[in-house]
Amino acid sequence: MADNYLEKQFAAYEARKAALKKGHKRTGTAAKPATNTLPTRHKIILASASPRRRELLKGLNLDFEVRLIPDINESHPAGLAPEEIPCFIAREKAKAYLPDMKLDELIITADTIVILDGDILEKPKGRDDAIRMLHRLSGRKHKVVTAVVLTSRERQNAFSVTSVVDFAELSDQEITFYVDTYKPFDKAGAYGIQEWIGYIGVRGIEGSFYNVMGLPVQRLYQELGTMGELL
Repeated sequence: MADNYLEKQFAAYEARKAALKKGHKRTGTAAKPATNTLPTRHKIILASASPRRRELLKGLNLDFEVRLIPDINESHPAGLAPEEIPCFIAREKAKAYLPDMKLDELIITADTIVILDGDILEKPKGRDDAIRMLHRLSGRKHKVVTAVVLTSRERQNAFSVTSVVDFAELSDQEITFYVDTYKPFDKAGAYGIQEWIGYIGVRGIEGSFYNVMGLPVQRLYQELGTMGELL
């Protein structure tokens, strides 16, 4: 019964969203994508397979290219504090790109983790693992830490941003519905805050929303300016 109710609610939401989009197209009020990009000192390379990071970086109106190296080792030393792990992994990712990096390029690497009670909730191994993680997050506050490393032939700059996310109590039906519908197996902590679970489950956020999505774009823009990358 509850499953059917949730499915109907989500279907209604999708129908409203589609109708709104159709109305925008008909009236011509939809925002047009920007054609102008900000000039930068180096050619920006986003070293990430994440569609969310691509979307967020595009929102800064920067011209960039996506470049991927498969199977980069994302392990870390056992003694690192949880908050230090994303920066270590983002630096390791950057090392993989150094041999082929050109003089006029700047590589952006990033890593995001979810921390609850000192434990790291990484990407779930499958459906059961995702459901287990969301049960742990239900009704609790947790940290999301994203580290970003900016690497050129001349220098490297690293920073991390922490946000605190407060989840409401989630029912078994809500968790199962989300996991089976969205299959969040590529997301740390087994959820995407921009998806259905964020609409119905997040009571509040301390810090950057976009950081929880995977890229703290305001801080990134600030760091690029400090490095003299924005012309």
